[in-house]
Amino acid sequence: MPIRPENRDRYPINWPDISRSIRVDRARLRCECDGRCGTSHDGRCAARNSRPSPMTGSLVVLTVAHLDHNPANCDPANLMAACQVCHLRYDREHHAQTRAATRRAAITAAGQLTLESP
Repeated sequence: MPIRPENRDRYPINWPDISRSIRVDRARLRCECDGRCGTSHDGRCAARNSRPSPMTGSLVVLTVAHLDHNPANCDPANLMAACQVCHLRYDREHHAQTRAATRRAAITAAGQLTLESP
């Protein structure tokens, strides 16, 4: 998944090399998800980079997921090569929490939420 410009500084400078090492050297261009995304793969996900997804038929783009959702933690044990389907499903709850926090901050910043005592 592309790194948003506002998050780029959260990743180590050598992130492209780390990502490539996980996707190519360790995972051999195949999704490493074993059901952690919430989908029963019956073992390891069969999705392979640049091939049609066995789940959606769309072209697979292999990404690297941070299992603890912390981009600074690039310990190989915290990283999983994942097809876009597994990565998005794995991150689903984290994304929901982030969206809610962003909405709360925007509402507060806009002055639409006033929590004053009478």
